[in-house]
Amino acid sequence: MAASVTSNSRLSMAMERTGQWVFSQEIPTDVVVEVGEAKFSLHKFMLVAKSNYIRKLIMESKEPELTRINLSEIPGGPEIFEKAAKFCYGVNFEITVHNVAALRCAAEYLQMNDKYCDNNLAGRTEDFLSQVAFASLSGAIVVFKSCEDLLPLAENLNIVQRCIDFISAKACNEANFPSRSPPNWWTEELSILDIKFFANIINAMKQRGAKSLTLASALITYTERSLRDLVRDHSGNGTKTSDPSNPKLRIQQRELLNSIVSLLPSEKAAFPIHFLCCLLRSAIFLRASSSCKSELEKRISAILEHVTVDDLLVLSFTYDGERLFDLDSVRKIVSGFVEKEKTMAVFSVGDFRDTCSSSMHRVAKTVDAYLGEIATYGELSISKFNGIANLVPKGARKVDDDLYRAVDIYLKAHPDLDEIEREKVCSVMDPLKLSYEARVHASQNKRLPVQIVLHALYYDQLKLRSGVEESNNRTPDNAITTRNQLQADVSLIKENEALRTELLKMKMYISDMQVNKNNNNVQVQGTSSSTSATKVNGSSTKRTFFSSVSKKLGKLNPFKSGSKDTSNIEDAVDITKPRRRRFSIS
Repeated sequence: MAASVTSNSRLSMAMERTGQWVFSQEIPTDVVVEVGEAKFSLHKFMLVAKSNYIRKLIMESKEPELTRINLSEIPGGPEIFEKAAKFCYGVNFEITVHNVAALRCAAEYLQMNDKYCDNNLAGRTEDFLSQVAFASLSGAIVVFKSCEDLLPLAENLNIVQRCIDFISAKACNEANFPSRSPPNWWTEELSILDIKFFANIINAMKQRGAKSLTLASALITYTERSLRDLVRDHSGNGTKTSDPSNPKLRIQQRELLNSIVSLLPSEKAAFPIHFLCCLLRSAIFLRASSSCKSELEKRISAILEHVTVDDLLVLSFTYDGERLFDLDSVRKIVSGFVEKEKTMAVFSVGDFRDTCSSSMHRVAKTVDAYLGEIATYGELSISKFNGIANLVPKGARKVDDDLYRAVDIYLKAHPDLDEIEREKVCSVMDPLKLSYEARVHASQNKRLPVQIVLHALYYDQLKLRSGVEESNNRTPDNAITTRNQLQADVSLIKENEALRTELLKMKMYISDMQVNKNNNNVQVQGTSSSTSATKVNGSSTKRTFFSSVSKKLGKLNPFKSGSKDTSNIEDAVDITKPRRRRFSIS
């Protein structure tokens, strides 16, 4: 509605101004020129003197007196026709960089060229283009911008190509030898262009050999201006953008983002990683094409050693900061970096497991800190948490303290996990690679499963028994030896626990049989002597049974002499030669 009111007001002002200089001729008008909704009362002889197109319309008209001419298709609309009419009447008006392209196209449409009349409108506009508009970068960009609504006639008149050639040459020169401050002022000028025209400039600059950093500077400025609501916030805690229910806006933004990504120079390190992360988050939010997201993921992966936790969080959260995106892109980025490191290690040192670069160590530390940040969200599943943690090779972590912190935060944020699920979460870390302080904390952490606590405690016991001083920088061979020893000892502990359980069950069984024996003695008092003889034989039989049971218990006893109370067993067990065990738990 506002645009319609503005347009009507402009038309009324144009007609009012036209009436002032037309009626001043003191000659009655004889033709009405219609341009859209605007109507201009003019004189035929004034228009015919400059416009060959209008002359042909009048000469070829079947009407004896042509009184109405429709020129609604003239480039530039009523405002430009008004200036063309003024030119026909000899009334002064100003040619500027904003209207020169439209005037040139209108002159071509009306056939107001020098072939029909000397010093016509076409010649005047051509002189202005070459002498004024193409004298400065800013002027040429404004002319180029005005051509967006003048296609395809502006292309046919070679205005578009002349603008591209001049702007690309001047931009390259400004990038190498700045003439104004700040040095990248020209990138702000280019950002007013439509994406198609901007792409023409970038491609022309590539052909002229522009540096990747120069192109990156222009692309960053253009993106931050055209997708301001999507990429202006680099913290990951951006506010809600415009109404997400507007599908047309989302489609326009998606097409714009795809076009911008297609213009990125081939050099991977030309862009700051936070800018690439913002682009990828926008691509995820706008549901851009898979090729667009894949290209951004590869670029981030190539320079992942420069990533920060905040950069990864940008990729993880929606714009309201309340929900997690699908973390598939983060997994692809980390996985791509690890594969690149593996390839480089194979060609340099031969074995990636033994040697990790400093870049890999930095990425591992960042990923562990990142896991600690996202672990508090209830929607993060164990599989996603473990999937990201396991992407980093074990050798890339000198100590697992940061990973232990992330695991502890996850367990605290998910209190409903059972023992098996908690063991799955803890499986991503190595208890033997915790520092002394972390092991002390783990030994007192009630959220950890029993097996992890046992590992933390028993490792220190082994160190004390062997007399080896604590050191955070253990060699991999020592860690492997200690881990194997610990696993063997844990297995033996479980075996001893099972034997002790069986022993207790047997002792309870024997106690029950003794109670039954006493009850039988009470019941058989006062019977005949024949029954007594039977009783003797029966007791002899029971003693034989107890003797066999005691022998079996002796074989099952895993403990050293005197470690268990055997007073309830009828027949003594030979414990002078106990079964050899590494150790026992009572």
